Amino acid sequence: MSELKPITYTTPSVDDLFAGKMSRYALAIAVAKRAREITDAINEDRIRECDKPVLAAVDEFKKNKFIIREPNIDD
Repeated sequence: MSELKPITYTTPSVDDLFAGKMSRYALAIAVAKRAREITDAINEDRIRECDKPVLAAVDEFKKNKFIIREPNIDD
């Protein structure tokens, strides 16, 4: 049986994550919602266990797996 290797994360700076494209509030909300989805998936045994769902969510946004859309203020 193969041994599971631990997942390593690099912690990017906030500036690297949004580079002026969105507000810090939008980034915090998006990461929190994605971390909740990851936690729910772990609880439902859909994905292997993850020690730190928040870091996994940050990593996904860093890799552009998800896009944060903010409403247009002018509308």
